Amino acid sequence: MFTRLLIVSLAVILACVGVLSAVTYVNLRNNSIRDRTNALKTHAKEIAHLAGVLSFDSISTIRGNSVMYDYMRWKSKQLHDDYNAYFRVVDRTRKTMYQSEDASELFEMLKKTITDEEMNGYMEKALSGQDVVQRTDSEAGPLFTVLVPWVQDNQLTRQHTVVGFVLVQTAAQTVHAVYQGMVWQTLLVAVGIFIVAATALFFMARQMTRPVTAMAQAAGDFARGHFDARAPEEGGKEIKELSHAFNHMAAQLSTLEQSRRDFVANVSHELRSPITSIKGFAQGMLDGTIPKEMHGQYLQVVVDETQRLAKLINSLLNLSRMENEEISLAYSNFDINELTRRVLISRMTPIDEKQLEIEVDFKSDPCFVWADADQIQQVVINLLDNAIKYTPEKGTVWITTLQEGGHIALRVRDNGIGIPPQDAPYIFDRFYKVDKAHTVGKGTGLGLAICKRIMERHNQSIRLISGQGGAEFEITLEKGTAQGGNHGTAGAGEN
Repeated sequence: MFTRLLIVSLAVILACVGVLSAVTYVNLRNNSIRDRTNALKTHAKEIAHLAGVLSFDSISTIRGNSVMYDYMRWKSKQLHDDYNAYFRVVDRTRKTMYQSEDASELFEMLKKTITDEEMNGYMEKALSGQDVVQRTDSEAGPLFTVLVPWVQDNQLTRQHTVVGFVLVQTAAQTVHAVYQGMVWQTLLVAVGIFIVAATALFFMARQMTRPVTAMAQAAGDFARGHFDARAPEEGGKEIKELSHAFNHMAAQLSTLEQSRRDFVANVSHELRSPITSIKGFAQGMLDGTIPKEMHGQYLQVVVDETQRLAKLINSLLNLSRMENEEISLAYSNFDINELTRRVLISRMTPIDEKQLEIEVDFKSDPCFVWADADQIQQVVINLLDNAIKYTPEKGTVWITTLQEGGHIALRVRDNGIGIPPQDAPYIFDRFYKVDKAHTVGKGTGLGLAICKRIMERHNQSIRLISGQGGAEFEITLEKGTAQGGNHGTAGAGEN
């Protein structure tokens, strides 16, 4: 990823720098040529203007006029020094009135470069009063030729007459040399920009891809079973969010894996104990270790252990079916207080055995809710069984129903061993068990997970209000209408 990102980005930067350099080169060249040809045209017009004012008609006239002669020599030297250019003044008969010194060789080259037909066309344009700027290619290289009309004013008729033209010529290399130095400077700047951009891009790309590489390595470690692997939360905002999400996922998976291992250990223990008992008693009755007169007593133990196995298997099947939403909800309008009374009646035997005190506080009676009665009854059974199971003998269990806003809340509280703060965030997780000693008969950690799934399917909540000095749980239900309705029968819960 780092290599691809770097190559693509550098290619884009290089293309941009190349296009910018090309555009700059073309603009510099065009501007330089335009400026040089305009300057040559200006000098040619100055010469033509002076020739028109002084009205000379031969070279001898120019030589006889010291001002004109000195000016022509000065202009000739200036054009040669500044532009490496040469000029000559030509009348309408194509007769040269004046030309730069040492210009014969250049004009001979002009004759070889430009055909007579082409030159006649340029001259005709100049004699008709038009300015001519022309580039031609010669054996010695490109040449620039500038022709401007030579005009004289008639004071009597006040008319302007084109009496000839001024021709200025210079090699194209002279014009090119002006901008070639700037082109090299531009290229150096472009190369410098590219190097700086490439360096910044290198570090930025590495900074961006390093967390991704570390995340990929952490994912590989995680796949190999190292559940403590985490990705560094560094880089840009999006990368940090991705790393944080990855680490959160890793933590959840690690917790789930630990819960799965605990579940396997719990279930193995829960299954091994009754199976060992059933096998031992059955073997004892078969080989005569247990006398026949005691077979009935031990057969009852075998039946009890079988029921424990059935409860565990049923809990696992119920949770699996609810996770896959194989069980549809049958909503009805029923009295949650009446349902709670029926659950209490079905649990009187364990309540009496532990001599528990049950305090019921129904703020509103009857209290109708809209839900699946059988599923909610299962939740109430599980919460009440938990309270009975973890409350010491002669303890107290409180059951309360009340209205909170547009919902009905049912609370179950006990004064048992409570739930440690470090275990509180995980008590609704599947297979999680506060009792790490795997005490036989204390459940498998599925009851609260089943309750949570049932409430989630109702779009309602279940929460632990307090775990200190006993546990208090609360479920919320949608408020029903005061018409009554059917409710499900009591069933067995498991935690």
